[in-house]
Amino acid sequence: MLVSQILKLKSDDGVVTLPPGTPVARVAEVLSARRIGAVVISPDGKQLGGIVSERDIVREVGRRGSTCLTDTVESIMTAKVVTCTRADNTNDILQKMTDGRFRHVPVLEGGELIGLISIGDVVKARLSELSMEKDALEGMIKGF
Repeated sequence: MLVSQILKLKSDDGVVTLPPGTPVARVAEVLSARRIGAVVISPDGKQLGGIVSERDIVREVGRRGSTCLTDTVESIMTAKVVTCTRADNTNDILQKMTDGRFRHVPVLEGGELIGLISIGDVVKARLSELSMEKDALEGMIKGF
């Protein structure tokens, strides 16, 4: 399955972005309010500056305490982000997520942000694909 197929299945709410300089506390508020696991840091909603996840915030609070919540997002975000394109195979992306121990991958096209996929999106798509394969094999065995 390709990343483009996952993007088609997702609701078209776009990617949640926040600008550089946003306080960590505001990032946490957005993650909580939107019920999402990561937010992309972007100056214009198109260029990728970094990514911040719930894990990043929890780790920093655990390390430094709540004082980190007044810092800007640059202090905890991942600046060197692994990305993908619409044409990438989801199995390859899943392997990168597993190897790198991260759960969100921005999708870029022509250097611009067009989507964000999570490990949950990839697993859901893979399970759907396996279910269809199972049904097809059962149909062949039963002669349908």
